Amino acid sequence: MHDELTAMDLKKMQEELDYRVEKLMPELIEEVKRTRAFGDLSENAEYKLAKQAQNRNRSRIRYLERMIASARVIEDRSAADEVGLYDKVELWLPEDQETEVIRVVTTVRCDPLKGLVSKESPLGLAVLGRKVGDRMMVKINDQISYEVEIRSIEKGDDDGSTPLLKY
Repeated sequence: MHDELTAMDLKKMQEELDYRVEKLMPELIEEVKRTRAFGDLSENAEYKLAKQAQNRNRSRIRYLERMIASARVIEDRSAADEVGLYDKVELWLPEDQETEVIRVVTTVRCDPLKGLVSKESPLGLAVLGRKVGDRMMVKINDQISYEVEIRSIEKGDDDGSTPLLKY
């Protein structure tokens, strides 16, 4: 399975990978060595914390390497009047009588609490390629769905300001 990522996603991932391998890993190795010298490892909390940090870093490195190796680079090809990647979209939710502003992003940059919705989420899938005035049902599962209407679209691009998910 290939993850669909933008060129900016890959650039940010490569930058993080380089930092973790070239700078952070040597620091963590030194920290493990330093804390090992404190004595009895079974009661050495500093050593355990250093090893945990080192293991988290190795895990993140493996994740980044897999994502970079398996990624398929995509570009936004939406028309000027259609919802595309990194566009700000104002939605009307008739059931709640309120509006919500979202940005449709790739899976490695989503943060629904900040309005960053994955293009692969039910809401992202429902609005991509749609136009102002379009109404659609967002199906969460067989029992839950809700209606949204697109009120406005502000075209955007992947300027790199949206951070990668940490874990």
